[in-house]
Amino acid sequence: MAAGRPIGDLHVSAAVVIPAAELQWRFSRSSGPGGQNVNKVETAVELGFDLEGSSVIGPFQKQRLLERLGSRCVAGCLRVAVSEHRSQYQNRQLALARLGDLLREGLKPPPKLRKPTKPTRGAVKRRVEAKKQRSQVKQDRQTRRSMDD
Repeated sequence: MAAGRPIGDLHVSAAVVIPAAELQWRFSRSSGPGGQNVNKVETAVELGFDLEGSSVIGPFQKQRLLERLGSRCVAGCLRVAVSEHRSQYQNRQLALARLGDLLREGLKPPPKLRKPTKPTRGAVKRRVEAKKQRSQVKQDRQTRRSMDD
């Protein structure tokens, strides 16, 4: 682990807490501004979580996560890469937060399907009456008044 405070478990929800042992960390040198710090310190962080091999997530939850996050998974492993800050600790915190957000979003139940409904008779009648009234207004505009009137 890196210097600084230890990074612990990932709290996804009240029921799902991923232990630190199931998280895989990789560090590398980051690109961008930072002077000599860029050349010396490995601040870029890649956080991996093996969805298929997890003992914390149940089979139903795994299936839902793989359906929703399958495009982000490589061999059943979800990865998040962060290199925004000059500090490895800040990048690690951000990676944990992003992984937590991804898992929370993936575990949400699907939205309820919309039940198609028909407009009420009254609504149809009001719409038709409004169209007739508008049509009458436009017809009245088209007639030219003669000099005799």
